[in-house]
Amino acid sequence: MCGRRKKDAGDQALGRSRGGFSSKIHAAADALGNPLRCRLPAGQKGDAPEASDLIDGIVSKAFLADRAYDSDALLARIGSTGAAAVIPPNPTRSGRRKTDWWLDKERHKIEVMFGFLKHYRRVAARFDKLAKRYLAFVHFDAACLLLR
Repeated sequence: MCGRRKKDAGDQALGRSRGGFSSKIHAAADALGNPLRCRLPAGQKGDAPEASDLIDGIVSKAFLADRAYDSDALLARIGSTGAAAVIPPNPTRSGRRKTDWWLDKERHKIEVMFGFLKHYRRVAARFDKLAKRYLAFVHFDAACLLLR
């Protein structure tokens, strides 16, 4: 044995899909579209389970999200904080819920934030192998957004 050990790949937030390896960026933003927190799960993981940890400790009157975050567990978690959940119902859901569509239009601010994050090719294409390096650059990119 030469003394070198095999490097542990660890969890690099890379998931398999038909197009190859992929990962997702989940982010929480304030009412102005400024990023508060970012998480990096693997690409095949669901959106709703990640949101519970993402909104932990954030105090708000309403939480806005897209249809992918429509789950009973997340709605119950948001309801326990006393905030309103402005999440459009998923088309596969059997029962329809009411949604404040006027407030849902404010969700475009986070879409603009993601658009700004993806201006950097390094974030859009994920050239970094290690998840901590990729997430560090996402945080750097978010800091640049806050300084604008």
